[in-house]
Amino acid sequence: MTTTDSPMVVDGLSVRYGRTIAVDDVSFSVARGEVYALLGRNGAGKSSTISCLVGQRKAAAGECRLLGLDAWKQRRRAMQRVGIVPETPDIPPGACAMELGRFLGRVRPVFDHSDFARRLERVGVPQRTPAKSLSKGQRRQLALAAVLAATPEVLILDDPTLGLDAVVRRTLLEELVGELADRGTTVLVTTHDLTGIEGIADRVGIMTRGRLGLDEPMASIKDRFRRLRCIRTDGTTADDFEKTLAPLAPVQVHHAGVGVDAIVGRADERAVAQFRDRTDVREVELEPLPLEEIFVALCGADEGGAS
Repeated sequence: MTTTDSPMVVDGLSVRYGRTIAVDDVSFSVARGEVYALLGRNGAGKSSTISCLVGQRKAAAGECRLLGLDAWKQRRRAMQRVGIVPETPDIPPGACAMELGRFLGRVRPVFDHSDFARRLERVGVPQRTPAKSLSKGQRRQLALAAVLAATPEVLILDDPTLGLDAVVRRTLLEELVGELADRGTTVLVTTHDLTGIEGIADRVGIMTRGRLGLDEPMASIKDRFRRLRCIRTDGTTADDFEKTLAPLAPVQVHHAGVGVDAIVGRADERAVAQFRDRTDVREVELEPLPLEEIFVALCGADEGGAS
């Protein structure tokens, strides 16, 4: 489902590489001020979707819109109000932060030099050290500082914490949260750091094999997915029990003797109460799940394809 007046809209997007379908009829929108996490295993179609969204690739079908502008046909106008931090920041290796800031101040419609300098100082990025001599984390922070200093209305982050250690990942994400809260920026982020993004994203989309299999608020996902443990009563086969479990929309089920360990996708109060009342089940326990476990349950069997 898409909302046409949203700052980011992907509508019926399909991407092909020869005969390979990388993205297959994907639609979603990101509301103003929302943080949207686009997740998926390598090869699920995230990168191809992002390439179309930022106007770097023409879609085989459908369209992408940024701030009401066609991302392919009106890319130049759209990019003046959009910030992008790619997986590998494209900072000239010989340029230092001071030089980068001077250059961007000349070419960007808006560039806040004071904000740029304050952020670099806060995250410990030296202004006179060439980019090639900075750590990977410092280069990511430099790229993010440069983008935020241009006060974008839309921010697109392609796996911003990839390859960073746990401390740097947390620092970067915490800094990002602070900036976004103050600015009300609309954000799309792809990431493999599911623990870090869980406390940031308002909404989550999960891609598998080029299709968007899930698109809903983070709170809704955390509410309806649960780990369920119970015991089958004597005489109930595993096959018969899975018919009993079906109303809870099981995603993953493991049997160990008469014990059952399952992840279910419909753990609302009424469905669970009806399940507890069944005569072929006892000792029912439900536990909340972190986003990472939900993701693995939904995508663990996906083999991926084109990126």
